[in-house]
Amino acid sequence: MLQIDRAGMAEFLRGRRSVLQPEDVGLIRGQRRRTDGLRREEVALLCHMSTDYYARLERGTGPTPSEQMVAAIAQGLHLSLAERDHLFRLAGHHPPTLGESSDHITPGMLRIFDRLQDTPAEIVTELGETLRQTPLGVALTGDLTRFTGPSRAIGYR
Repeated sequence: MLQIDRAGMAEFLRGRRSVLQPEDVGLIRGQRRRTDGLRREEVALLCHMSTDYYARLERGTGPTPSEQMVAAIAQGLHLSLAERDHLFRLAGHHPPTLGESSDHITPGMLRIFDRLQDTPAEIVTELGETLRQTPLGVALTGDLTRFTGPSRAIGYR
């Protein structure tokens, strides 16, 4: 494990949040919006974490996030592979190695996927593991992202 750079991570998270717009991540822009970029609450929702936890990370006072939490932040903020790797290093972790299969979804694919509100869809790896589903996809087939271990693969199930 590397040394965490709290100040660097906080600055990176604030900077990335400020350039993302609600439309970029499939959220609706409110009429009375005063914030440039996303709100902390919106980022926390996208990253599947509490607003308090995310706010502490942005202030540089939070705990050291686990590798799973850093991966969730990378997906929630629609980071590229280079940005994801940078965030892992800032958080004190070695970036995941790229092999035959990767759970990373590119920002471009996420932007397209987030706009599919009226279509059941899912993003699946080469091994048949569901990485993300639209709400209509969950309604049609159930939440396939809940599986862990070998049961993640549709062929195993």
